[in-house]
Amino acid sequence: MPATTDATASAAAATAAPTAGRRPGLDLKRYRDLSLVPVLLVLGLIGFIVSPAFLTSDNLIGVAQQSTELSLLVLAEALILIAGRMDLSLESTIGVAPVIAMWLVLPSHGGRFHGLGLLPTWSSIPVCLVVGALIGTVIGFLILKLQLNGFIVTLGALTMLRGLQVAISQGQSIVEVPASFRYLGSTSWLGVPAAVWICVVLFALGGSALSWLRHGRALYAIGGNSEAARTAGIRVNRITWIVLIIGSTLAAFAGVLYTGHYGSVSADQGNGWIFQVFAATVIGGVSLNGGRGNLFGALTGVLTLQLVVNVMTLAGVPPLWNQFLNGAIIIIALVISRFASGEKQE
Repeated sequence: MPATTDATASAAAATAAPTAGRRPGLDLKRYRDLSLVPVLLVLGLIGFIVSPAFLTSDNLIGVAQQSTELSLLVLAEALILIAGRMDLSLESTIGVAPVIAMWLVLPSHGGRFHGLGLLPTWSSIPVCLVVGALIGTVIGFLILKLQLNGFIVTLGALTMLRGLQVAISQGQSIVEVPASFRYLGSTSWLGVPAAVWICVVLFALGGSALSWLRHGRALYAIGGNSEAARTAGIRVNRITWIVLIIGSTLAAFAGVLYTGHYGSVSADQGNGWIFQVFAATVIGGVSLNGGRGNLFGALTGVLTLQLVVNVMTLAGVPPLWNQFLNGAIIIIALVISRFASGEKQE
């Protein structure tokens, strides 16, 4: 017990030392969370100039609706990155979890998709979430218990789960979507899509956990220096495993919202999303090295990418330019984030 106390005190002293020696003045690091706000304002101004329809409620609500599924993947990846890990398989989980759920729930008759019909229809969402949790559990076992390389494990899981999704769906879109999926994906509460409210609540819960809960704050210690965190008495493997499970469950829930929103699930649902996930997370201030960042910054990263697409659409820019302009705005946002944070990049 004394050794643990001494380690905790040493860690606290090391953290306090830079603060004690800091010169008075404007500390730009305090405003890191707001570093993309100027970018959002500029995009809003450009959107208004391009088209008066940009500031209409229908357009803004549409942008928010289209951001929800990507936001949940970014929320999941941000938590995992803060803990010093990464999960590439999230883009496959958003597709394979709904497909497996519908395979187990839907009957074999009445459509092109032949399900097993083993479970009642009302269980489709719980089953989807359980599938996501199981994926995170297996990935955590391979990384934390078998000590396999996390990048290779999640890359292999991405490929394997995508193949499973294509095999079960037989390479076709599934349009026989359970009513519970459709409800969450298409209904509105107080004039705003339910998916938007759910996304806001989940981000608020995640941000509160990182700020106020002991295990949430421990993620920063684990991502910053896992050995020091372990010495201080933090159960590094247990907490990291839980975060991986939460991340995969959030990805599965994003699959529920996406499938319900569009009324179908395609054989390649989620394909290529991981690039947008990392782009939004990184330009939002979450470090790939772990231990830094927060969820508000990650959310502004999502909104930045979605507003870029929306402004380009309203401006009539040919879709062939979308990838180029999206990459350009990511680089510009990174530059602004770099100077707003006042941190040196390695």
